[in-house]
Amino acid sequence: MAHKPLANFSLVFTLILFCVCSRTGESRAPFACDPRDGMTRNLPFCRVSLNIKDRVRDLIGRLTLPEKIRLLVNNAAAVPRLGIKGYEWWSEALHGVSNVGPGTKFGGDFPGATSFPQVITTAASFNASLWEEIGRVVSDEARAMYNGGVAGLTYWSPNVNIFRDPRWGRGQETPGEDPVLAGKYAASYVRGLQGKSANQLKVAACCKHYTAYDLDNWNGVDRYHFNARVSKQDLTDTYNVPFKSCVVDGKVASVMCSYNQVNGKPTCADSDLLRNTIRGEWHLNGYIVSDCNAVGVLYDSQHYTDTPEDAAAATIKAGLDLECGPFLAVHTEEAIRRGKLSENDVNGALVNTLAVQMRLGMFDGEPSKQQFGNLGPRHVCTAAHQQLALEAARQGIVLLQNRGRSLPLSVSRHRTVAVIGPNSDVTVTMIGNYAGVACGYTTPLQGVGRYVRTIHQQGCTDVACNSNQLFGAAETAARQADATVLVMGLDQSIEAEFRDRPGLLLPGRQQELVSRVAMASRGPTVLVLMSGGPIDVSFAKNDPRIAAILWVGYPGQAGGTAIADVLFGTTNPGGKLPMTWYPQNYLAKVPMTDMAMRANPSRGYPGRTYRFYNGPVVFPFGHGMSYTTFVHTLAQAPNVVLVPVTTLYKLENSTTMKNTIRVTHTNCDTFSLGVHIDVENTGVVDGTHTLLVFSTPPREKWSPKKQLVGFKKVHVVAGGQQRVRIDIHGCKHLSVVDQFGIQRISMGEHSLHIGDLKHSISLQATLEEIKT
Repeated sequence: MAHKPLANFSLVFTLILFCVCSRTGESRAPFACDPRDGMTRNLPFCRVSLNIKDRVRDLIGRLTLPEKIRLLVNNAAAVPRLGIKGYEWWSEALHGVSNVGPGTKFGGDFPGATSFPQVITTAASFNASLWEEIGRVVSDEARAMYNGGVAGLTYWSPNVNIFRDPRWGRGQETPGEDPVLAGKYAASYVRGLQGKSANQLKVAACCKHYTAYDLDNWNGVDRYHFNARVSKQDLTDTYNVPFKSCVVDGKVASVMCSYNQVNGKPTCADSDLLRNTIRGEWHLNGYIVSDCNAVGVLYDSQHYTDTPEDAAAATIKAGLDLECGPFLAVHTEEAIRRGKLSENDVNGALVNTLAVQMRLGMFDGEPSKQQFGNLGPRHVCTAAHQQLALEAARQGIVLLQNRGRSLPLSVSRHRTVAVIGPNSDVTVTMIGNYAGVACGYTTPLQGVGRYVRTIHQQGCTDVACNSNQLFGAAETAARQADATVLVMGLDQSIEAEFRDRPGLLLPGRQQELVSRVAMASRGPTVLVLMSGGPIDVSFAKNDPRIAAILWVGYPGQAGGTAIADVLFGTTNPGGKLPMTWYPQNYLAKVPMTDMAMRANPSRGYPGRTYRFYNGPVVFPFGHGMSYTTFVHTLAQAPNVVLVPVTTLYKLENSTTMKNTIRVTHTNCDTFSLGVHIDVENTGVVDGTHTLLVFSTPPREKWSPKKQLVGFKKVHVVAGGQQRVRIDIHGCKHLSVVDQFGIQRISMGEHSLHIGDLKHSISLQATLEEIKT
């Protein structure tokens, strides 16, 4: 979004919000169809007994053209003569109800909301049921705030872009670099937000930013001017995968198009991306919205059209239904007058937005009498919600290194702990961006202080760490303590929206502080890294004086408790990295502007993400240790799988597509397999294991070297064993995409990798009769 989240709120801003929302916390009056309004309550669009399609048609037929046009933008105008109030579409709920968008305001009965860990941290749990439960809790709080008159019902979350480049400042908002992981996260979180009924939405989610958007401001190129040159292959098998999952599996109510161009066309004006793919191929049941001011950007900054009327016409005709920004409200009527657009085009956009409002119950009269009308202030920041935020933080922490099993610390042996670093006593840093006002905070210092006596030194005044003036005091603290915990890393001053990183090293003199403190420390030194993106900490990984390294992402309001619980063994860590941690020298070979995923040795291009990059890493995708040990045994898996192929199709045997079958010529409903794995805990403490299953297809020049096909979380007591079933969808998970963007299944040997296990499955085509 163009609007940047604020870390701190001034008194003036708070007073403004108080004035704007003087009835904070009181019950909301009906948005439309007030049963006390004799003029409108019996109109067809207010009749709950009618289907939504007929209600929408009736309402659109009653609107004038100027009224219609004022409904095309986020701050939709009221239609008083029809009893319809104005509505602000822009609210955010990336990892908790946020006040980034103007649709949500904190204060009065709603001073804050549960702030969960940033998405990249939650993704590290690899726990789909957790993601859905977080969505359910966030939508409880969102509905409660809507009922209280201080929030909307349309939330422009989640961000499901692929974390392609480690420098991207917004990578923290995403579920990571793997399309299967991102797609599963997208569908799970959306289901939690929206609820179980397609026609009775709890809130309306929105998957953004479609598509190939992952550069904000790098080396003189910004997102408003960037033309992402993307092959059909990469678009199909990487960039679009999470969005397809969001729409097809998650049934999301909205998709947001991005600022950038893709192959010369702004995404918000590309009918192939919007009308043909999202709505036509994936069957979106909902609306398409622009990123904020994106329509103005394609005219003013990208100069894509000659006139503003052309820009309004191009976007609406391409399939855009709603703009975040004023451009369509200003220029659409003139576009119609000049014959560039028809009123029917506008009607088509309103069909999609009004239907979503009706599915939300906004035209059903009294909010308090509707399905979610009982939710109110007592349902926000509940003890259960805050406990879930703590559990999410615990599950997202990744143990990167544990030299000589130095962790967990012992309260009897490590009675005094030095807690050092610029992130050692932070609050808002822990919730990352697109956050709201948290219910409360436990800082890392406070968390450790609940276990043992602490000695605190900041070491650096902030994460920029431009001075070594405080290093001496930090070294002294380390000499006096039985163990040292260094809480280092990044914050929103280093990585954020419109702030891509120039490099991957710790900022300023942080590395020097870590090394000096580790040398001075009397006991074991633990490095805790708080960040959204990966950091090259090779120096710490190779330093024998640094006993252990933890990555905690941005762990949310309860981050300090979760960190301490892992440090002292109350929680056994089970998180895995959702992105590759590259060495600093990787950046010299990959400009952020190069969108290619696959390696190209002829030009010295190493490729991106674990699927296509084969060079050295600091820590690999999927890495994460435990305080116990797990052993995998393959209990049951097929050796041969028959792939059903229609008789109308012939197996391709050309040089480039040898022994492959197009997915469209396969019966995907019957092409699936189950793999059963026994997971044994061979250690002495209970643990939750993150089981990752990868597949390597028969080698084609365009195939990934391996790809994630399934994952599951399983809790195993010490000495115990659990059997886990992983279901592999053949068309989704065993296919690859050729250079023309066509999804294919290669016949022959596919290898499954589960930890140290390897199992081969032979795919063989079998003809299937078509019933006519």
